[in-house]
Amino acid sequence: MILTTTQYIEDHKIVDYLGIVSGIAYNNSYNHKGKKLSFKDMFNVSKYYKVYAEGLETIKEEAFQKLKENAQQLKANAVVGIKVDIEPLVNSSHIVVSITGTAVKVAI
Repeated sequence: MILTTTQYIEDHKIVDYLGIVSGIAYNNSYNHKGKKLSFKDMFNVSKYYKVYAEGLETIKEEAFQKLKENAQQLKANAVVGIKVDIEPLVNSSHIVVSITGTAVKVAI
């Protein structure tokens, strides 16, 4: 599956626009592969940013997988115009990642 933020795919012709697709995932950003950041570690800046970044990548990958699954259900082989939105939930350590794009069929 081709995924791109652009509206066109170089050297490929879009033959059908199948609809808007999205992928949404949320989780605790301080949790990565089952490892949680301890209260003490939250004050260790390098550990904090490392675990936060790893947790965000995991959430983002989950959202991309959901986007691809939704596009495949429409029989798409590409998604163009992808936009990624990352929002923290207010008064929480959770993050919501929302990814949207247009599912298309391209000639390969």
